Amino acid sequence: MASLADISRRAGTSVATASRVLNGSTHPVSEATRARVLQAAADLGYQPSALAQALVTRSSRIIGVIVNDIVDPYFAEIARGVEDVAGRMGYLVMVCNADHRVEAEIEYVRALRDYHADGLVFAGSGAPAAGPVNDDLAQQVETARSRGARVVALARREFPAMHVGVDNAAAAFDVTDYLISLGHRRIAFVEGPPELFTSAERRSGFAAAMAAAGLGDELRFAGGFDFEAGLAAGRRLLTCRPLPDAVVAANDEAAIGVLTAFRHADVSVPDDVSVAGIDDTRPARFVELTTVNLPLYDLGAVAARHILADEDEPDVVLAHRLVPRRTTARRR
Repeated sequence: MASLADISRRAGTSVATASRVLNGSTHPVSEATRARVLQAAADLGYQPSALAQALVTRSSRIIGVIVNDIVDPYFAEIARGVEDVAGRMGYLVMVCNADHRVEAEIEYVRALRDYHADGLVFAGSGAPAAGPVNDDLAQQVETARSRGARVVALARREFPAMHVGVDNAAAAFDVTDYLISLGHRRIAFVEGPPELFTSAERRSGFAAAMAAAGLGDELRFAGGFDFEAGLAAGRRLLTCRPLPDAVVAANDEAAIGVLTAFRHADVSVPDDVSVAGIDDTRPARFVELTTVNLPLYDLGAVAARHILADEDEPDVVLAHRLVPRRTTARRR
């Protein structure tokens, strides 16, 4: 493989001059010299280093997508949306797993900033309970932005960013209201991680729907956004006497955990209890879960378009829709 030294010898220039030409530097170089360097590179089949070009041009054609859990189907669909749009334009999409840790998000922002990433997509919700570390994250995001990175958030965060999102409260309201329309009155709610904005928004939507129907919302159970949390919540639900008429989980993964706990206990869904979730991820379709479809792929795709745009785009709230399936039925 040809090196810069090989190119410079063939073109009769210094290594520094060859580097400036091949890496797109704005340093003045005569057209004749530039032509010789480019011809030498073509003759020797030289392929410039993408990292070297990024350091010179301060643009790497990299977009970082920071997710809370890389194995969660919710984030997988978002990342695919970013990749499909950005990849077609020659961008490299890097998916970064923060594992629900703001400290990890900070480290990823620093690394992506050093690589001169053109964009950052924060796919997960902010965690207001994280305290002062959120200030550190906001500072790192602002530094990345000052160096040219465009920042998009897909949920509520603690720092300014272009926003592409959904109405989580309305989504939870709609699925709860649907269960009420089926005649259910004792409806339980399995909450998301207590530290996240998204969890609070979905919990408020559930409470609003129950209040609008003149029903109490006291049947709340600690949970999370993963299968294991839903399974544990389902086992606690089994101790209720009588069982609730229906259960809304804060997301599909938790709802599938509840379904599994009921199945193990020979509780029939939906004959004994209706169960619903929020998100409409692929696993929800496999178990025919009633849920609310959030346009996850479109969240990622629109976020990528925001980053690739020449100027700031207005915030966007994408529409959701109720998807009734076989895990809910009219109360007998």
